[in-house]
Amino acid sequence: MPSKDLSWLTAQPIAHRGFHDMNHAVWENTLSAFARAVDAGFAIECDLQYAADGVPVVFHDDELSRLCAIPGDVRAKTSVELGMLSVGGTADKVPTLTQLLKLVDGRVPLVIELKGRKGDDEGFADSVLELIEDYKGPIALMSFDHWLLKDLKALGAPRPVGLTAEGADPETFFVHEEAMQLGLDFISYNYDHLPNPFITKERKAGVTVITWTVHDQNGIDKTRAEADQMTFEGFDPREAAVA
Repeated sequence: MPSKDLSWLTAQPIAHRGFHDMNHAVWENTLSAFARAVDAGFAIECDLQYAADGVPVVFHDDELSRLCAIPGDVRAKTSVELGMLSVGGTADKVPTLTQLLKLVDGRVPLVIELKGRKGDDEGFADSVLELIEDYKGPIALMSFDHWLLKDLKALGAPRPVGLTAEGADPETFFVHEEAMQLGLDFISYNYDHLPNPFITKERKAGVTVITWTVHDQNGIDKTRAEADQMTFEGFDPREAAVA
């Protein structure tokens, strides 16, 4: 049974890619979205990609087109080059993990997802752990990518490490169970695939479960019934019933 106290991870709703406004004025994974989450007292979920210069940057997509309106692979550019690109035509640029840590400064929890690319992730996990080594605030690390979870555990990650996952069939559950054998601390699961035997079993074993990505009352209700906290987007949980 997991021994780490993760009560801080479930103490407040988790803002998916920051507390953005569905990319109208405040865009996802920007310092503005993170500052807005801090001001509201929400935990922050965000995504990391590995820039060409070996620097983790906060960005979801593999390609730049949706968020920066230019073609290209995010990993083909350095963190300096990415830091000059406007996100959504706003004043916000693509931030580095270091910039995120400096902004948040331990005021709310961070739930950081590493976005892997098999065969192209050498040094990724190590660079993330190095940057967060002296950070004083609460951080959890997670990934869909089992090789990155293995890297994090092999490097002795001192922060909680979790599986990001989805699926509702037995073959999928078998793959998830293999990942949990790494000694993971929590699971972030697609609420639309709950309830299911895998999550029920893990919760009974004491594993903390958060959901993604909740947009409405149905997601709130599913989280309340089947998990410990939600990752939300597109509404203000202070104005709705929360898990």
